[in-house]
Amino acid sequence: MRFGILGETQMWGDDGTPVPLGGPARRALLTLLLIRPGEAVPADRLAEGAGPDGAPSAHALQSQVSRLRTALAGAAVIERTGAGYRLLADTDDVDAGRFERLAAEGRVALREGDAERAVTALRAALQLWRGPALADLADVEQGGAPAVRLEELRLTALEHRIEAELLLGEHRALVPELRELVGRHPLRERVAALLIRALFADGGHAEALLVYEQVRRHLAEELGTDPSAELGALHRELLAADSVPVPAAPPAPLTAFVGRSGEVADVTGLLRVARLVTLTGPGGVGKTRLAAEITAAADDEVCFVELGPLRDPRVLPQTLLGALGLRERGLHAGDAGGQGALDRLTAALSGRTLLLVLDNCEHLVEEAAVLAARLLTTSPGLRVLATSREPLGVIGEHLHTVRPLDDAAAAELFTDRARAVRRAFVPDPEAVRRVCAALDNLPLAIELAAARLRTLSLGELADRLHDRLGVAARGSRAADIRHRTLRSVVAWSWDLLDVREQQAARRFSVFAAGATTDTACQVCGTDEDTLAALADKSLLERSAGRYRMLSTIRAYAAERLDEAGEESGTNASHTRAVLEILRRTEPLLRDRHQLLWMEALSAEQAELLAAVRRAVGAGEWRTALELLGAASTYLWIRGAADTFAVQADAVLDTLGDDVPDGLGEEYALCVLLAASGPNGRQAWRRHRKTAERALTAAWSGTDPGRWPAGLLPWMMHQASDGDARAAHALVSAQRDRPDPWTRAAAHYVAAYGPLGDGDLTAAEQGFRTAAAGFRALGERWGAALVLDGLAGLAGERGAHAEAAALIDDALGLAEELGALEDCADLLVNRGDLRAAADPEAAGCDYARAAEYACRAGSERALAAARRGLADIALLDGDTATARELYTRALERLDPHWVKGVGNRVRTLAGLAGIALADGDPAGARALYREAARSAVLPGHELPESLRLLGLPDAMVEAVSKH
Repeated sequence: MRFGILGETQMWGDDGTPVPLGGPARRALLTLLLIRPGEAVPADRLAEGAGPDGAPSAHALQSQVSRLRTALAGAAVIERTGAGYRLLADTDDVDAGRFERLAAEGRVALREGDAERAVTALRAALQLWRGPALADLADVEQGGAPAVRLEELRLTALEHRIEAELLLGEHRALVPELRELVGRHPLRERVAALLIRALFADGGHAEALLVYEQVRRHLAEELGTDPSAELGALHRELLAADSVPVPAAPPAPLTAFVGRSGEVADVTGLLRVARLVTLTGPGGVGKTRLAAEITAAADDEVCFVELGPLRDPRVLPQTLLGALGLRERGLHAGDAGGQGALDRLTAALSGRTLLLVLDNCEHLVEEAAVLAARLLTTSPGLRVLATSREPLGVIGEHLHTVRPLDDAAAAELFTDRARAVRRAFVPDPEAVRRVCAALDNLPLAIELAAARLRTLSLGELADRLHDRLGVAARGSRAADIRHRTLRSVVAWSWDLLDVREQQAARRFSVFAAGATTDTACQVCGTDEDTLAALADKSLLERSAGRYRMLSTIRAYAAERLDEAGEESGTNASHTRAVLEILRRTEPLLRDRHQLLWMEALSAEQAELLAAVRRAVGAGEWRTALELLGAASTYLWIRGAADTFAVQADAVLDTLGDDVPDGLGEEYALCVLLAASGPNGRQAWRRHRKTAERALTAAWSGTDPGRWPAGLLPWMMHQASDGDARAAHALVSAQRDRPDPWTRAAAHYVAAYGPLGDGDLTAAEQGFRTAAAGFRALGERWGAALVLDGLAGLAGERGAHAEAAALIDDALGLAEELGALEDCADLLVNRGDLRAAADPEAAGCDYARAAEYACRAGSERALAAARRGLADIALLDGDTATARELYTRALERLDPHWVKGVGNRVRTLAGLAGIALADGDPAGARALYREAARSAVLPGHELPESLRLLGLPDAMVEAVSKH
């Protein structure tokens, strides 16, 4: 006999046949006896739980016990024990007992690291549940506490099962279940932690951070508590992972990979002897998928760059920098020290061992070829795998032609995709062969056709394809035939869509790289069900919470959009959606949530670039200014302004000094963005005065301005021109604005006024006020900049320990923002503080700074690190090494870059000291004089300038007297 209390109370015979128990009172009585089988239950407790209407009646209890004994028919014994009753049964005879045993076995297996055994035990335990525990005691007080206990054990077992399945790599399948659990248990931190881990493992880093923030808010609002230590540690782990730039991975595979294992091995072997391999072949043949599988087998670090969405070859270097997880410039958002994106990319790759995949090069084949050739020449550890419909034509290129699948592999792929839409699909080998042959064994065509088995039989599919593709099969060249075949299959799939699906699909073609569900619905005028239907039919793909459309299908859909006369309207809808995202998100970039929203906007960057290019191309200058202004905060913090400098230049070339009404702030931000590009200094000098007038008008009234983040780059560019006072005058009024971030930024910028006058006390007070404001918001960009400034002032007054602590804080924030160049700067500053008292520790800082600089591709940060290493070598008496490092540093320190002045002066002074030691006083004097010329700051004598640059006293004296 077996008993069940995990749900409605039931009893089964040895053969599994249910045994009738009678009415609710009898089931309640049996439930009370089964909570702890074999243990006595007091009669009064049983009477309260099982008596009519819960009334304690000894007679009623005896009657129910008698009837229950009759139902048990001797299979189990109910004994009278003193003042109560007990049911003689083993713990395992009751489902609750078996559940607890299996759950404990699973817990132990998980603790011992045996995830498979844990999953087996825990699944078996959870399958015993048929409904709420002790359901027949739902209205009885005696059942409350035991039911709560069992439910808690169930949830714990469920958590353990999910944890074990995560260890087995089942993160993607677990996300929907975990979402539902978090919805039902919003305050249960363990469930939230599991969802966060599953999302993070599936590439949903931004959503993982959002889940943490939602749980944190729920805990604060409902319980008045902070997240647990475990959840807090997980949050820090997410932030740390985000702070380390990771090269872009290939797109996650959505289907089985069949029939090309030999090609993977062949190309992998080819890449061992050839540094540039191009996979060529027609669209839909599987080049991208083959490249992704090759990268999965690669031993080296991989960066996968999807070039399909890119339409402007001028930003190809910036695109590669972004794919590498690198910034185009540091947090200071001003002059980049004369180093453009291509130079930075070249420097970043020069010392790395990397497999770089350039996917879909055909529309940029010339530019991709030039870039690949340059990178291969300057980066000996680099290998390039390209996919293109035509060769790149670079010397040393090896070609691998990707051909359609062979018959067996094509049939296997068709069967796999057919079973994805019809689980019971049984292939007819000859019919499958005919279908695949009609499709020229092209993988994309096979996937599109197989998706139709949801509504067609295999025979119907074969007949329709034969009718549709018969004409396409005529021709002279195999490549032409395959192109026509694929286009015909896309057209056939399109014709089978209903009207709403066709409308959504053609409108989706305006997306450069993809969209979230909400944005796609908004732009396409559709709903989630229609998007899901398009994904089911392989017209769209869904991954990491976004929809995307393959380039072959996108090209066809764009033609249909043009035919429908909807291109202009859909483009306008796309632009409105991008603007809405930017405007809604901008304030969130300036608080503690900024990492989450930075990642969310990174996914939209291709859409932003497409919208800006479209506006510029159509001469819609107001729209272009609105987009650039709304995007500027993201671009400054992300260090991605260079990508948009070309478009900003185009806007200014047309507008000149004619500022559109109501867009003065956006005009000034456009000037700042243009100043970030290759022609930045010219753009800044040409338009600076107009921008200053426009910005003054926009920020001088009661309106606080739409995009206050422009305060910081504005000040930095003014400082680059030696005119920090102008920025100070402009932003002083902003210190009384209602927006807390604006106030903090204004205090920071305004502090440069007294700093320029030599009033370090007032400057420090302004910095501290700004730091408090940024820290209260949890905003990292402004806080890192201010802490860096405070550290410099602390070092100036000799408080080296305080300065080092401030640098440590700033370093942590810069790491979270992925600002490797700034990390290098901060480490150099810390090394300078330590050099006199602890040269060994300073040397470690300089060496680590050099590593960060190399990773970031920042030549001037590397030069600063080399200068520091040269200082240490000189202290150690290694003059030869010091001279070499100083010389190499001087080559890369731009004399026009304001933040590099201190390092340039130190480098020149170091070389002068070596010249004196070598008996060359004339050479030393020349170097000291050059250092003095570099060091003089407007409005300051030389010694004061040298001290403001942070030079030690001995160096100040040496430079001053020469």
